Amino acid sequence: MIGRFFYTPGTKQFNIRPRFYDPDKEERDERERRIKEELGIADEKEKDLKNFRPRVKGQFRNPDAWQSKSSESARRSQNRRLIWLFIILALIFYLFFYSDFMF
Repeated sequence: MIGRFFYTPGTKQFNIRPRFYDPDKEERDERERRIKEELGIADEKEKDLKNFRPRVKGQFRNPDAWQSKSSESARRSQNRRLIWLFIILALIFYLFFYSDFMF
């Protein structure tokens, strides 16, 4: 029991490797797609995937609107709570020191 008192677990690591990844096949498919595009041959699958962008790094967050309206409303409600806390503490301070009110 005392040995577990000072035990701190290590950080958990996320390490996932794709099972079937063939870079040669991807290059071959990309080259085939470009050749078909140049010749004007189109597959139905490619029409569905026309707007697909495989490189999505950095596209998860909109840099222009990093402060959303929800964070603005959360900040306002937090400020209201803080003001109410100050008012209540000031009232308790006044009642404790400047009045004859006893708890």
